[in-house]
Amino acid sequence: MRPESGDFQDDSGTVFANEAELECARLLDYYGIQWEYEPHSFPLETDEEGRVVEAFTPDFFLPEQDIYLEVTVMKQSLITRKNRKIRKFRERYPDIKVKLFTRRDFERLGQKYGLNLVT
Repeated sequence: MRPESGDFQDDSGTVFANEAELECARLLDYYGIQWEYEPHSFPLETDEEGRVVEAFTPDFFLPEQDIYLEVTVMKQSLITRKNRKIRKFRERYPDIKVKLFTRRDFERLGQKYGLNLVT
């Protein structure tokens, strides 16, 4: 996969922020897993007037599994900010499940099935 940048579109016309998201959608489609792309944003912080100053928009929602999926192929050392957002999300929304799918997860999946998902 290329670094996270640019627009990537699947056959349905959904435009993804990066190739990792597109590949994830293709994998979900392949296995017949229903998904929605960025269907909700969750406020993480608001100012004194109640305006949202920080939010988290997970990449996918898997309705049959009732879980959100955040996808990144950033190097492990660079995902500190994403991990912080997910921690804040879990603190504020403890009943909503979210999974961070990282470069390491893509590599393991690729090794297991003989795929080259991360370059």
